[in-house]
Amino acid sequence: MCSNFEPIKLSQSSWAKEKLGCELPQVEWKPHVFSYYLAPFVFFEDGVVRCELGHFGLIPPWTDPEERAALAQKTYNARTETVEIRKSYKAPWKRRKFGLVLADCFYEPLYDRSGKQSKPTAISRSDGEPTAIASIWESFTDQVTGEIIRSFSMLTVNADTHPFMSHFHKPDDEKRSVVVVENANLHHWLNATHEEARDILKLSPDGYLDADLSEPNSNQLSIF
Repeated sequence: MCSNFEPIKLSQSSWAKEKLGCELPQVEWKPHVFSYYLAPFVFFEDGVVRCELGHFGLIPPWTDPEERAALAQKTYNARTETVEIRKSYKAPWKRRKFGLVLADCFYEPLYDRSGKQSKPTAISRSDGEPTAIASIWESFTDQVTGEIIRSFSMLTVNADTHPFMSHFHKPDDEKRSVVVVENANLHHWLNATHEEARDILKLSPDGYLDADLSEPNSNQLSIF
């Protein structure tokens, strides 16, 4: 699972334009994103690839306004095994609202062998390009303010046997990983059928991602 990440920077607009054919939002966003924060995400709508700011943590239209932030703390990740049946996720999944979160890196906890001490570890593509993380998204118009509320949830898969992503989380816990979509599949994912989407929702090849895997020590404070 991924509870926080560093979004793509506005200075990397050329990458988004080249790989996805869209412009990044011409507004500021936080350099480190946690649940309910706004961050750029890419989606396909009315035949056009767009990039807008959305809340990290999927917010269904039926959510009361005062409950949105609290719900986002529970919906920032969606398990691929249950996404089509969970109440918060099944509608956007059924409508094939497949999006991409653009990030410089995402964070996972790396524990020592005892499982008692951890450090937040930044994970990024080995080649230095931004990561495009497979997501589902939702949007609706606030009936009081008229504001368009957009939100997204990163999709995760089991990583128990992956040579790299299995290093993260507590020793005895299930290992999970977000799905980093390779450049060749970016457009394919945004307009995929459900069968095609399932084929894309897989772990990255060994060596595709990189991080500092040195064990944490007493001087490294955990945020997890």
